[in-house]
Amino acid sequence: MLPNIPNNKQLILFDGVCNLCNASVQFILKHDKKNRFVFASLQGETGTMVTQHFAINKQKIDSILLLDHNQKIHYKSTAALKIALQLGFPISLLYIFMLIPVFLRDLLYDYVAKNRYRWFGKKEVCFLPNPELKTKFFS
Repeated sequence: MLPNIPNNKQLILFDGVCNLCNASVQFILKHDKKNRFVFASLQGETGTMVTQHFAINKQKIDSILLLDHNQKIHYKSTAALKIALQLGFPISLLYIFMLIPVFLRDLLYDYVAKNRYRWFGKKEVCFLPNPELKTKFFS
């Protein structure tokens, strides 16, 4: 079963204890001018519901997922680039990297994801939004 997400929204699942992931969420919040995205941590109830529904092994894919309008799940570099496309110019220019084969893009993505805690650190608890952003986050 999937969470009840508004039809006009896409769900970004992120690693709630990763400093790089949390900084990425803050970046998306700042640049999501058309209010297209809502968020949930992979460690939370919504993240667990989505990963179970799609039979995703969180040991292998543990940094970012995008659940789009069509209830299709996107992983790793594809998810990141599909998000970037919707954040407006000039960020949307990053979508050009979709021309690179996914296995090559994901090699770089996996390298960063593997080292993200060492390079950027880790929080003890998941990110908690302030009251004005609370409607954009699922538990």
